[in-house]
Amino acid sequence: MGKTIVVPSFEPVVGPLIFLAGPIQSATDWQARADALLRSWSADINVANPRSPPPWHGDYDRQTAWEHRYLERARTCGCVLFWLAKEDSHDCSRAYAQTTRFELGWHFWCHVRDGAPLAVGIEPGFSNERYIRLTLGMYAPDIAVRSTLEETCLDAIRLASKNRLDP
Repeated sequence: MGKTIVVPSFEPVVGPLIFLAGPIQSATDWQARADALLRSWSADINVANPRSPPPWHGDYDRQTAWEHRYLERARTCGCVLFWLAKEDSHDCSRAYAQTTRFELGWHFWCHVRDGAPLAVGIEPGFSNERYIRLTLGMYAPDIAVRSTLEETCLDAIRLASKNRLDP
């Protein structure tokens, strides 16, 4: 039976892991919906959710260490799921999805270089959607960029089930 791991909890994981990568700040809580979908469709999948629950407001270094640990685990035994949710509320002091865009570039490279499993979905209205779709299609045509969270979750389950060996 799989489980959901949330920040700041560092827990051992047995079996495939899907990491929910995508915007947190200025985005709706799409992670809760993705977690519910994944857990309802596959009971043995583990889910790493980086959106910290209240009242924990986070320690930047601990959050980053947590994310790197579980991103690496998902890449080697599971799948990294990117859902590029459109901006829900604007914050002029920060570029929307700035960390997500860097992480997507890194994991895109890991996919091209090593075949690391990557499920990608883009909500219509996400800024620069056209460029991301075009670039992923040119350099990784095997990644089907989805337009719904449901389709993206199904892709992640399929990919994670093929990448089940523990490191």
